[in-house]
Amino acid sequence: MIHIYKSTKGIAMQIEQPEEGCWIMLTDPTEQELKQIACKYEIELSDIRAAMDEEERARIQIEDTYSMIVVDVPTIDLRNEREYYMTIPMSVLLLKDVIITVCIEENIVLKSFLNSHIRHFHTRMKTRFVLQLLYKNAECYLNYLRVINRKSEAVEEKLHKSTQNRDLLELMELEKSLVYFTTSLRANEVVLEKLMRAENIKKYPEDTDLLEDVIIENKQALEMVNIYSGILSNMVDAFASIISNNLNMAMKFLATITIVLSIPTMIFSAYGMNVNIKGMPFASELQGFAIVIVLSVLISVIVAFIFAKKNLF
Repeated sequence: MIHIYKSTKGIAMQIEQPEEGCWIMLTDPTEQELKQIACKYEIELSDIRAAMDEEERARIQIEDTYSMIVVDVPTIDLRNEREYYMTIPMSVLLLKDVIITVCIEENIVLKSFLNSHIRHFHTRMKTRFVLQLLYKNAECYLNYLRVINRKSEAVEEKLHKSTQNRDLLELMELEKSLVYFTTSLRANEVVLEKLMRAENIKKYPEDTDLLEDVIIENKQALEMVNIYSGILSNMVDAFASIISNNLNMAMKFLATITIVLSIPTMIFSAYGMNVNIKGMPFASELQGFAIVIVLSVLISVIVAFIFAKKNLF
């Protein structure tokens, strides 16, 4: 889908036809739309298709008539009616008169510009617009990281009460999201450093300051994701150990109970054998049955007491 916008007093207004200083946003475009834009602005079709590949790496590419910046942006993925987080590539193409963004789906970064959440937003200031995109992208990572941290704390509280598979699976999904974030933030960091050194992309002094802020924000997000990833990994390992220990405790308890209950079982089995009663103790006594039961229970109680002293229950 193709949408064309131009800023008016910091607000993105949709227009019908491209004009100088506009922003062309391609969201999940068809092959025909990609070819149309590529032909109109003399862009390599492989370059404009780059963001359509979910495995595309973040990079900067400088051509004669345009420059392309590919970064990874965070997005929400719904699985089993739960929200998890992953990253998708988004490309930004800087041309002489227009700026083009391509992404396989709508994302929160671009929505922020459409919803007028960005101050001093001007589509005609292409370099500033790109840096604002990158800054908002880093902010989105930070916001999602805070959400992931809150979710992991909520799951941890539930695991303290009862350890269930679905809670552990949720922790593993959050850990997977952090792995995606770590990989993407590192790739974005390389892009930002190359952008700082790129002489082909015109930058004003205030743009350089903004780029430094973007790099700082990205580093902060990377530090946060490393911290949360370490905490979450240790938490998963700790609860896995707790589950294993609980299983061992349950098996020890069942083994102890089995030994205690096997004593009367062995005695009753012996008395149930088809042998001469003269060889069986208390067989000729009137209260023999009660005596055997009392002795069985007594021996079981003594064995249970010994096991209890050894903390085997």
